[in-house]
Amino acid sequence: MTPTPDSPYREQVVGLLTQHGKERVIAPALETALGCRLRVVGGFDTDQLGTFTRDIARAGSQLEAARRKAQLAIERSGLPFGIGSEGAFGPDPMVGAMPWNAEVLVFIDAQRGLEVVGEAQGPGLQLDAWARDWADVVALAQRVGFPAQQLVLGIGPDGTPPLIKGLDSWPTLEAAYAQQRARSSTGKVWVETDLRAHANPTRMAMIGQAAADLAARLQQQCPCCGTPGFWKVQRLAGLPCAACGAPTRLTRAWVHRCLRCQHHETRVLAAGTLAAPERCDHCNP
Repeated sequence: MTPTPDSPYREQVVGLLTQHGKERVIAPALETALGCRLRVVGGFDTDQLGTFTRDIARAGSQLEAARRKAQLAIERSGLPFGIGSEGAFGPDPMVGAMPWNAEVLVFIDAQRGLEVVGEAQGPGLQLDAWARDWADVVALAQRVGFPAQQLVLGIGPDGTPPLIKGLDSWPTLEAAYAQQRARSSTGKVWVETDLRAHANPTRMAMIGQAAADLAARLQQQCPCCGTPGFWKVQRLAGLPCAACGAPTRLTRAWVHRCLRCQHHETRVLAAGTLAAPERCDHCNP
């Protein structure tokens, strides 16, 4: 991805509020596409806004949490541009059979009064179980790819303290297991994957995809007023079938809209793009 020649963010500094190393995947995407420079804004414990281990509940939605982080990045840095990132885990939206990771990045441009959102979602790595003994802990750890994928040990599935996080080596894991087993009234220990970005390589990769999506959106400028973020707001179905020519349920065009002047355009897919007959309700009822 090459920088947009007339990008309004070229040579500008953008603040990113994070304490979990997200700049490793966000900076390359934004700096390459926009010609900007990312500055990590520290000194704020983002866990105050909610934790995956349930010891601190998140106030509001995922989008609201990411927006708050972007606002804090601006407030704490004095920069006019800020980025906030927030992740969520749940069952997959198709059949609910696998863990699903959704990532949101909010970019706030205080100079233009803009908010642009980048997104990515897909299968995530989220496992948890009771461990009856050390052998159970080892089996789960090996299953998730420990120590690259870090673990959290607790005494219950509801985030009951004390929790031991930051387990990234076999000696620290074994020591934490001994501590939690001694605290447990049943002798069992709760083991779960650490879902923080720096502790979860699969999630970190998803954040990188969301950063690429955000970069692509910011590269697109309104043809009327030049405002960044001229992006898809509506999908139009009806892509013709390659065999019979009938309209299918597949996308034939996207409506793009400006965030400021509301100019919109319908952009049809490239000429010659057709749907496979097996996706046609007429050919394959």
